[in-house]
Amino acid sequence: MCGIAGVIAFGENLHDQERIFARMQDAIVRRGPDQRGMLVTAHAALIHTRLAVIDPEHGRQPMHRSYRDEVYSIVYNGELYNTDEIRQVLAEKGCRLTTRSDTEAVLMAYAVFGADCVKLFNGIFAFAVWEQKQQRLFLARDRMGVKPLFYHLSPETLIFGSELPCLLAHPDVPHEVGIEGVSQLLLFGPGRIPGSGVFRGIEELKPAECVFYTQEHDLQKRSYWTLEAKEHPDNFAQTAEHVRFLVTDAIRRQLVSDVPLGTFLSGGLDSSLISSVAAREFAKDDRTLHTFSVDYRDNDKYFRKSKFQPNSDPAYIRTMQDYLHAEHHWTVLDTPALAEALYAATDARGLPGMADVDASLLLFCKEIREHVTVALSGECADELFGGYPWYRDPEIRAAYGFPWSQSTAYRLGFAQPEIAGMLRERADVDREYQETLAKAAFLPGETPTERRMREMMRLNLDWFMQTLLDRKDRMSMYSALEVRVPFCDYRIAQYLYNVPWAYKEYQGYEKGLLREAMRDYLPEEILWRKKSPYPKTHNPAYLAAVTAMLRERLAEPDASVLQLVTRASLERLLSGEDNVQWYGQLMTRPQTIAYFVQLDYWMERFGVKITL
Repeated sequence: MCGIAGVIAFGENLHDQERIFARMQDAIVRRGPDQRGMLVTAHAALIHTRLAVIDPEHGRQPMHRSYRDEVYSIVYNGELYNTDEIRQVLAEKGCRLTTRSDTEAVLMAYAVFGADCVKLFNGIFAFAVWEQKQQRLFLARDRMGVKPLFYHLSPETLIFGSELPCLLAHPDVPHEVGIEGVSQLLLFGPGRIPGSGVFRGIEELKPAECVFYTQEHDLQKRSYWTLEAKEHPDNFAQTAEHVRFLVTDAIRRQLVSDVPLGTFLSGGLDSSLISSVAAREFAKDDRTLHTFSVDYRDNDKYFRKSKFQPNSDPAYIRTMQDYLHAEHHWTVLDTPALAEALYAATDARGLPGMADVDASLLLFCKEIREHVTVALSGECADELFGGYPWYRDPEIRAAYGFPWSQSTAYRLGFAQPEIAGMLRERADVDREYQETLAKAAFLPGETPTERRMREMMRLNLDWFMQTLLDRKDRMSMYSALEVRVPFCDYRIAQYLYNVPWAYKEYQGYEKGLLREAMRDYLPEEILWRKKSPYPKTHNPAYLAAVTAMLRERLAEPDASVLQLVTRASLERLLSGEDNVQWYGQLMTRPQTIAYFVQLDYWMERFGVKITL
């Protein structure tokens, strides 16, 4: 994985702006500390920071290739999992690659097939190709939105980059947040409206989108893939067999690396499956898999089970340790470090995020990076197989609105009166919810349950999963750790979109289909363990720490956060009068307090100007 950025400006000479480009490069250097590269021509600058994973010697970027009288240059962030197939397709066209780097495969596929090349790729990616003679830029992002790509378009210039701070390092990009951005911070946060970068004038390429930018200052955008509704002809046994193939194939493809690789291991179904398949593959070559788990100091003392978190992870992790015979690494986080890391987590996102759910992952990834460069993780299984409570609880499932955020009125209660009035008038939450439902594809005659499950999958893939993928990418790349997510294989998503809900909920179990399909890979106590979310600290010292942090800011009469929310609403939150979930079970009162700590810090750190 890497960091990419660039500037296209047809009305000026970019040769005298290399200091600006160096600042943009500095903003993404944590994503790729191994190598820096830059191409600057009269009207195009391509910027790269590299984390070398495949073919370290020959994968330097920007990479350049000539083909049929055109010179193509690429900056690429990602990983292809079907590089060998792409090589074969290119060879049949008379084009032979000279390196093992997937960057070259992407570049030459674009040279040969143009924009349609993205339809050939199985992987996670965001990349830019500059055609030097045509003077045209092509940008693309992977189908599931695992790798990020933001851009700012002005009448004369296109600026793009892997992260928001990279764009903000350019003097032409304003640090302004308008009412739409405020709406996202207060009503959607830590989620974002698809395609939005929160800051005024910054957009994000959506999953499965690509664009051309030409000398006429024309930005041509299109989507190259979406979930399609199809008949599901397979019976349950055939479905389970195909799921088993898809999941194991996705994991095996993602084990390719020229640097050390390991897996996250929580003792839950998803990470345990990935670790089990990986361990078996490693054993074929007499290699030992490294696995990684996180816990919190004194969490065994303070843990309290709940409907959403019925048990803690350590006992299940130890079961998997014995089962896998892997080399296991524990990370135990202290409360002071966790609270302090809220600031670094905000730096990493370029936005306020998921509070300690972000901060703990950032610290965890830093420890993992001491041992491996690549790690596989279990994101997306719940979205596809129906693992979240809102898939299975009839009341939550039937409720209007985003199921993980049923607290719009509560959120509005924090806003300054003028802002609250504007947000009520805009009705952004209702509009975005309805527009997302309209994207769900159905078959004629489907039952209300099947239609609702398709809607739920669309909502989760477009919103909740994107928030989690943002989190995984930013927190891991902050320590130059490449995280791969096998369940985000688009083939799994397309197949599961059409699998009947009765199959997914086999024998009444959450993700029953996945459990049955993969039962030979896990011990029984892991196979049938009830879902438990990413672990949070239960130590009351954390609540005390973030409370003190927010009170310290409120002691300042001009605290930045008070531009957006009222002092009274924060005092009410701090006093314990409110205990409403801010963002599903992941963000309750301690995390809500920490979110406002992050929001205040972010406004100061990035010089945010609110322009309503």
